[in-house]
Amino acid sequence: MLEKEKVKEHVKKRYGEIAQRECTSCSSSCCTSDCGTPPQYIAWKLGYNPSDIESVPEESMLGLGCGNPVALASLKEGETVLDLGSGGGIDVFLASKKVGENGKVIGVDMTQEMVTRAQNTASEHGYSNVEFRLGEIEALPIEDEIVDVIISNCVINLAPDKFKVFKEAYRVLKQNGRLMVSDLVTRGELPEDVKNSFDAWAWCIAGALEQTDYLDKIKQAGFKDVKVVSQKPYTIDLAPQLRGKIVSVQVEAYKR
Repeated sequence: MLEKEKVKEHVKKRYGEIAQRECTSCSSSCCTSDCGTPPQYIAWKLGYNPSDIESVPEESMLGLGCGNPVALASLKEGETVLDLGSGGGIDVFLASKKVGENGKVIGVDMTQEMVTRAQNTASEHGYSNVEFRLGEIEALPIEDEIVDVIISNCVINLAPDKFKVFKEAYRVLKQNGRLMVSDLVTRGELPEDVKNSFDAWAWCIAGALEQTDYLDKIKQAGFKDVKVVSQKPYTIDLAPQLRGKIVSVQVEAYKR
């Protein structure tokens, strides 16, 4: 098995490079190095509707993710939202419009280049109710019980220790707070050569857990009412041998 720290460093390097590219779109499996596809088209394929796409800065759309967690999070005015692995900030900016000027959205990302890019975008477009922090989702730079809603878009599968991620999510949520994440899970075991590939980790493949295992880790962290609210097969251009084995899910859970 690959060492956890080496996995983190490889993923951090890959997404740092993505954040600094002049082009603003990726085309497959969390992100490949392919540029040239309009970012609005990639966002639409990932599950964002046209009004979502038009309402956020284009530079926040990097073609990353596997769903649209904001659409299912039922965000309310005045809520505090945390985005785990906020990347270019698309979900933070969408959420900021939902919670309004009395609410707040915090994005946490482990890649300095992503945080800097999102901070610059927020400043340039006048977002006053958002904040981006550098940190790992396995050790969140967030105080206890200050968050109403946690969202995440195809990022938890990148973390080597997912139980730690869910424990941290539970810690920072208020009582009755909710978790709404989009992520990739598997149907059955992945081949060993895939699990031991640094590139497959960065493509959001190697770190994906079997669906039952993924849900069990959320429950073990203390969450209640854990359920999959939607799911669909996920096509991976870079790994055709895995067709049918990877599923994009949207999972909901509560801190009771």
